[in-house]
Amino acid sequence: MGRLIAGAVFAILASTLPSHAQQNVILFVADGLRAAAVSSERAPTFARIRDTGVNFSNSHAAWPTITTSNASVIATGHLIGDTGNFGNVFYSGFPVASAARTITPFVQDNAVLSELNLHHGGNFIAERSIMAAAREKGYFTAALGKVGPVGIHDLTQLDGKTTIFFDDDTGKKNGIVLRPEVVEMLRKAGLALETPGRAQRENPGKSTNIVQQKYYRDIVTRVLLPYFKENKKPFMLLYWSSDPDGTQHSQRDSINELVPGINGPTSLAAIKVADDDLSAIIATLKELGLESDTNIFVTADHGFSTVSKQSKTSPAAKLKYDNVPEGQLPPGFLAIDLAHALGLPLYEPSAEGPGVDYKAGKYPRRASASIGKDPAKPDIVVGVNGGNDLIYLPQDNARTLVRQVVKALLAQDYTSGVFVRDDLGPVPGTLPLSKVGLTG
Repeated sequence: MGRLIAGAVFAILASTLPSHAQQNVILFVADGLRAAAVSSERAPTFARIRDTGVNFSNSHAAWPTITTSNASVIATGHLIGDTGNFGNVFYSGFPVASAARTITPFVQDNAVLSELNLHHGGNFIAERSIMAAAREKGYFTAALGKVGPVGIHDLTQLDGKTTIFFDDDTGKKNGIVLRPEVVEMLRKAGLALETPGRAQRENPGKSTNIVQQKYYRDIVTRVLLPYFKENKKPFMLLYWSSDPDGTQHSQRDSINELVPGINGPTSLAAIKVADDDLSAIIATLKELGLESDTNIFVTADHGFSTVSKQSKTSPAAKLKYDNVPEGQLPPGFLAIDLAHALGLPLYEPSAEGPGVDYKAGKYPRRASASIGKDPAKPDIVVGVNGGNDLIYLPQDNARTLVRQVVKALLAQDYTSGVFVRDDLGPVPGTLPLSKVGLTG
C-alpha cells in the first residue's frame, strides 16, 4: 500500500493534467491500515489493486502514528518541514479561541483549522494542495471522511462554496456548510444532512465504524458520482476512511493485554469495512461508465501497533490516579516526568493554567501540558500525540534547557529516540531533525 510515495506521485499527476483531460482521480486513504494486514481473504479489493496495479512496496509514513502530519504530506506532496503540520496536537504559540484558548490545540477540528488559517495568511500549511491544483483546473472536488485530514486537502475552501466536504462534523456546530444544491441531492437520495457518530464514541469496542462508513459510502455512490457523471466534468475525490483506525483505537478484544491486540477480530473486521467501501465505489464507477477514465490511488497515512503502558523507570507510573490501573502510565506521563526531573511546576497548557498537582494523583486533562514557573511564559510545552510527543522550548534558555530535557528523557525506558532541532545541537544521545526530514 503506497504511503508517502503515493502522495508524491499523485502530486506530479495532478499538476500536469490539462483542464480538458477527462481523467478523474480518486484518492482512497485507509486510516491506520498496515500494509502487511492486507490479504486477498481479509481485503480482496485492496489486494487486487496492489497485485494488479502499481505497488510502492517500500513506501512508509512520513511520521509515525500522526494523522494530520501525514495528511499534509499526502495533500501537498511536501514533507512536514515544509507544511509545518508536526502533529495532531502542537504548540500554536498563541491561545486558540476555538479550542478553549489552549496553546496546544487538537487540529482535527474545522474551527481550529480555520483559526490557524487566519493566523497564518489563509493557509496554515503554507503549501498548495493537489486538490487545489485540480480545482483550479476546472475539476469538481470533494473530500469525505475523518475530520481534520479532509479539510487539510483544501484548506483555503473551508467555507464550502467550492469543494464539497463531508466529515464527522457535517451538520453539526463545527461542520463545513453544505451548498443548497448538495443539500437537495442528499434529500432526494434519502440521506441524512448530519453525519452519524463514530462507533467508538457511541458503543466502544462493540462494533466497527460501519454506520458512519456506510453513510460516506452512500454519499459517494448515490450522490457524488452520479452528479459528476451528469455534469460531464473531470473530478477529484478524496475518501479518507476512518476505518480501520477508528475501530482499532476503540477495540476491546484484549483489555490490558498485548494479545491479540490489533490482530483481534474487531480490528480485522474494520479493515474489511474499508475494503467494502472501495469495492462499492469501484462498482459504481463501472455502472456509470466512469471506470476507464478514473485513476484510483490507495494509500494509508500510517500503520498501527499495540501499545504497552508499563514503565519501570517513570516517576509518573509510581503514583496513583483515578481511572488509571495501578502501575500504568497516566495521560500526560511525559510532562509529569519532565516536571519532576527539572523540579518545575506543571500546568494545563494555557496562559492561565491552572496548575496540575501530579503528586496528588492529578494529570493534565488532555495529556499535553506546559512546564515552568509562569504558565503565560512556559519554559517547556509538551504536545502529546500518542506514540511520539513534541517538546517545545520557547524561551531564551532553550540551548541550556535542551540538555536537561534530553538527560531526563534518556533516563526513561519508554524513550525510543530523541530528535532535536539542528540549531540546538549537537546534543549527545540525539539525532538532528534534518535526518528525518523535519527541518522547516
